[in-house]
Amino acid sequence: MKLIQVFYDGKCGLCSKEINYYKKISPQNIFKWNDIANNPDDLKVIKVSQYDALMYLHALDRNKNLKIGVDAFILIWDELKLWNLLSFFVKLPIIYQITKSLYNMFASYRFKKLTHCQMASQEVYK
Repeated sequence: MKLIQVFYDGKCGLCSKEINYYKKISPQNIFKWNDIANNPDDLKVIKVSQYDALMYLHALDRNKNLKIGVDAFILIWDELKLWNLLSFFVKLPIIYQITKSLYNMFASYRFKKLTHCQMASQEVYK
């Protein structure tokens, strides 16, 4: 069975807390969790820079399609009991656009506040 791969920021307290919660409630053999802040080599699979991966949550579905940001969360939520209801709601057209905009604003704000993200952004511009 192919696993859904999730690429998350393991140095972000909020991100780690959320992902650890998902790990605890998710069925076994559904996800592979990749902490790309501490092990950026995992990003070679998806050919994404650490800078981009720290900015937004990334995930590969079972067919190796890359999902970014809200779409990555939807992919996760679809597999989690009760969270799949949130996924259904967020996929509604107007809600999706609002959620995507809010997530992008939050991700940008979070990225600017975290030292390790800023270090990754400096690496990109060298």
